Amino acid sequence: MESCVKAFLNKKGYDVNDKALTIIHACDDWYANRLINDFHKRKTINGIPYELTRLNFAKRCCSDDANLCEVLEINAGEGEQADFVTSVLERSNFNTQYRKQLEKTSADGTVACYIRLYNATIMDDSSVRGGDIKLNYVEADAFIPLTVENDIVTEAAFSGNTLVKGKKQTTLVLFLLGESNLYTAETHVFNDRGDEITEKQTIAQLGEVKPFAVMRVAEVNNLDNMEGYGLPKLWNAIPALKVVDLCYNVLFSDLDKSEKIILINELLCAFDDDGNPILTPEQKKLFVFTGEKLPEEKGLIQEYNPEIRVEQITKAFELALSLLSMSFGYGTKKYSFENGQIKTATEYFGERQDAMQELGKQRQVATEYIQDICRAVMWFSNKYHDTAYNLDAEITIGFDDSYVEDKQAKLEAMRADALSFPEVPILKVWYMMEKYNIPEDEAKKYMQYTEEPVEDLED
Repeated sequence: MESCVKAFLNKKGYDVNDKALTIIHACDDWYANRLINDFHKRKTINGIPYELTRLNFAKRCCSDDANLCEVLEINAGEGEQADFVTSVLERSNFNTQYRKQLEKTSADGTVACYIRLYNATIMDDSSVRGGDIKLNYVEADAFIPLTVENDIVTEAAFSGNTLVKGKKQTTLVLFLLGESNLYTAETHVFNDRGDEITEKQTIAQLGEVKPFAVMRVAEVNNLDNMEGYGLPKLWNAIPALKVVDLCYNVLFSDLDKSEKIILINELLCAFDDDGNPILTPEQKKLFVFTGEKLPEEKGLIQEYNPEIRVEQITKAFELALSLLSMSFGYGTKKYSFENGQIKTATEYFGERQDAMQELGKQRQVATEYIQDICRAVMWFSNKYHDTAYNLDAEITIGFDDSYVEDKQAKLEAMRADALSFPEVPILKVWYMMEKYNIPEDEAKKYMQYTEEPVEDLED
């Protein structure tokens, strides 16, 4: 966070949570595979500095976590309303950014998104009309919760940097609740020296719908002084990530020194005036001279094959991966060696459906996040584009279950049940809801064209 942002917020009476930001930055360093000075930088017993090789398993953990909440389809109501929301999401590159945010949620615990108008027309009465509705995606270190009630962030600030004519500019946006629980948006811009550009300051009156959304890790945040932030899953996993890197460096070191060495006795060599051996071109290709005597004096020529401690290293890796799996929140087998291969979380879920509970909780959080974004988009359209979209319309999210189940097999089973039990028409409704990712009332409406009655369908 820029110092000018912190100073501005402090001046307005808000405290910036430095402890939370310290934890978030530490986790982000592991996610980004940055060099951790107090761990990766080392010295040999002779005082020679070196660096540990970084395996970057933190990124792998977050990526596998994100796979389980991938979204296939978003339906925000019906007809023109659904099409409009979809178009706004597409113009804001939602699918790509959401995938990135899923990974950053696992890494840093929190991501956010807020809605803004671009290129809007300011009328004579200072009201705003038109403009392009766009989504701004924010990472944890640029998100500042200002007011938190019952663990829900009701007021927040967001910061970001841009380049204007080669010089950095920092933008700070605050969403504050005013009278009658209506939101106000304040925008402040700072130059590269940290001074506010007052002519770019704007204050806009919004409405009762929250113009931002926050997605956090579903797991309860047990860390002190992190109100408004989610639990960074990497924070508890950092000790295990260190063990994984250490195990990998043991393997790397063994392999790095594993080349066969063929030793030649000094009796086979001639020496120059300085006592250095004189080797023929053939000897230089085949032999390495090691001193006056060979180990155990076995002969004039001897092979030395360094040992690669595969079995011991494999056991150490198994322990390290089990520790990482537990600390990351998916039991002891999120990652494990099996028949010489690493078995990942996506394969593991097929065997241990109890771990799906964690997935279900996170999908619920992701669903609420996307729904909040869609409702805010519709409110902005109603307010500034004079539309009349239904903010209470059901918003359905279709997640990609291919990582944890065979969706085609599931649909075939539902279809077979619907055909086998025609006296239970609700089975057909459920099948249509699952296949086409539509709400129940829409599925019932489509069934009006079938021979089955739908007026008396009961759940």
